Amino acid sequence: MCAEHLLSRSRMTVMRSSARGRRRAAAPSRGLSLIELLVGIVIALLVSITATSGAMLFTATQRQGIGTGNSLVGAGTAIAALRDDVAAAGLGFFGDAQFLCRKLNLSVDTTVLVNGADFTPLSITAEAAGDRIDVLYATDVAAGANVLLNSAASAGSAPVRSLLPVNVGQAVLLAPAVPGDPCVVRTVTANTAAAPDTPQMIEFANVSTARFNRAAFATNPTYPDRGHVAVLGDLRWSRYRLVGTDLTLERPLGGGSVVLARNVIAFRAEYGLADAGTTALAAWQAATGAFATLTPANLPRVRALRIGLVTRSPQREKPNSAGNCESTAAMPTLFGAAVTADVADWQCYRYRSATLVVPLRNLVLGMVP
Repeated sequence: MCAEHLLSRSRMTVMRSSARGRRRAAAPSRGLSLIELLVGIVIALLVSITATSGAMLFTATQRQGIGTGNSLVGAGTAIAALRDDVAAAGLGFFGDAQFLCRKLNLSVDTTVLVNGADFTPLSITAEAAGDRIDVLYATDVAAGANVLLNSAASAGSAPVRSLLPVNVGQAVLLAPAVPGDPCVVRTVTANTAAAPDTPQMIEFANVSTARFNRAAFATNPTYPDRGHVAVLGDLRWSRYRLVGTDLTLERPLGGGSVVLARNVIAFRAEYGLADAGTTALAAWQAATGAFATLTPANLPRVRALRIGLVTRSPQREKPNSAGNCESTAAMPTLFGAAVTADVADWQCYRYRSATLVVPLRNLVLGMVP
């Protein structure tokens, strides 16, 4: 009796437990309370705000870094172009240990660019925005040597004493035996090889394809026996100057212009001079005073060119908590002279200076006895 009663009670207990379990499983789970939901929203907003601020800071830093990098690349490109052009200055205009062309006749098509004026293949000109550098040189390495005329050259042809390796379409320089009369640049339109009894004959016809033959000059000298002829290949004229805050390379011989670097706030150049009668570099001279215009008389003292530029970062940096900019405490100097900022809040920007010294080997070697 007791055993059966106990067994019956056990079965009833199991049945009640199973029923309670089924009811719990069938009942829906309890959702979030309003307070829990609000707390979650606030946390999500805080995380979103923090992430947005971080992204904005990262983007600004990235933009500033890219701008600074572009400025450095532009300055490096400008320095490289200047170095190569200035190093070649004067190629083709020297011979027999003398400067052949104290004056020059130069034209492109029918436009006269230099009309018998005093000439140097390198010059610095002080302008309001900054210094301007002009460089002329031949592109053919053979321009470092010249040959003599066999007899007087006319306006249209030149007989030469020895072989001149020139092709139709190339430019040549005709220079007097003794510097004085203007040199002239001509384009070769015909080249007749030498024969046993006749010299090589180079011709310069006035045709549309001959870009250096088509203009008339105030003085059109003839070049007598023993005048000089040099192969130029092509004549290159490069002009570097500031246009606003853009450092620009111009090609006065018809090549247009390009911007080499932006945000350039200073561009200056100086001649490296030797003392009169010596050859060693002794001093740096700006384009002022006796050297405001470089002349054939003081050209032999020039040994090198020093070039400098200052660039400003394009991205303005944020001020400190007090509202003051601390990026730059003092403006940089260039060759010992102060640089003037192009913006009123100049302390909010960063600046970089770059300098370059270029030996003028063609000028130096061209006048070595």
